Order: sequence, then structure tokens, then C-alpha cells
Amino acid sequence: MSKDNLIASLNLTREQTLHFFELDEPMLQRTYGRDKWSIRQILHHLCDSEQIFMERLKRIIAEPKQVIWAYDQDKWNDAFDYQVSPLGDKKQLYNLCRLFNMELVDKFFDTHHDKPFIHSEAGLRKLGEEFERIAIHNNDHIKQIETALMTTPVLLVGSIKINIQ
Repeated sequence: MSKDNLIASLNLTREQTLHFFELDEPMLQRTYGRDKWSIRQILHHLCDSEQIFMERLKRIIAEPKQVIWAYDQDKWNDAFDYQVSPLGDKKQLYNLCRLFNMELVDKFFDTHHDKPFIHSEAGLRKLGEEFERIAIHNNDHIKQIETALMTTPVLLVGSIKINIQ
């Protein structure tokens, strides 16, 4: 992906994601499938991920021979009780981190695109791949949110399912 296309994709997914932070409480509780995260949980996760991407990018750019450690998103979700935790200032934090990540792409894409690093689970990768991963990751979650928004919410009362309109 070219730098211009990547920045355009990062900006588009940023704008789409920011819109979802404005959903009302019942919409934030919707999920995209049985035993899947709610929209609220996805938004918390996207904010966490954007911060983690920012820290990773800075380390890879500034320091040689980086090993970037994976994190367990489900443990973060449980530890911080994202199912019920208010989003608060997460919209602003997500936006600031994304804007900074876009600035890093703009400034370092051409000169550091092929800079190698080690991911603790995926192995050897290049900075250009990590830049692209930000947009791909966000876009995948946007699709999950869109699926959740199109799904008719169901309330379980005992063994009876009630569609909520």
C-alpha cells in the first residue's frame, strides 16, 4: 500500500470509528454474534490498540533490534471490565493517538518502511507491515460493529427469546 493510500485509509477508519463513540447505551451493548464483544468493548479495545500501536511504532523507529510483545486483549477486556466501563474520554484518546500514528506514517513511511523488528508471536516483520496493520485492524472491527448494528437485539427471558425493536 502506498503512503498516500495508507494515510487515506487511516483517516477514513478514524472518522468511521469516531462516529461509533456517539452511539446510545442500548446500541453500545449490541454484539456481532453470540459470545462476541459488544460495541462498547470493541471501542475500548480500539482505543487500547491505538495506544499500543503508537508505542510500538515509536520503539521500532527510535531503537534498533526491537522485540515487540503481544498483549492479550481478552485479559485487558476482563481486567478493565470493558463490558460495563464507561467510554468517558476514550473517543478523544483514540483520536489523538490515531492522529499521532498518522503523523508517524507520514514522516517515517518512506525512510523506515523496511526497518525490521521481531513480534513476540508473529516473528520477523517490517515497520511498513505494522503501519498497514493499524488500518486493517481498525477496519476489521468496524465491520464487526456494523454487523452488530444490523443485528436485531435479543433479550433472553428463561428459554424464551424476545426480539427488541
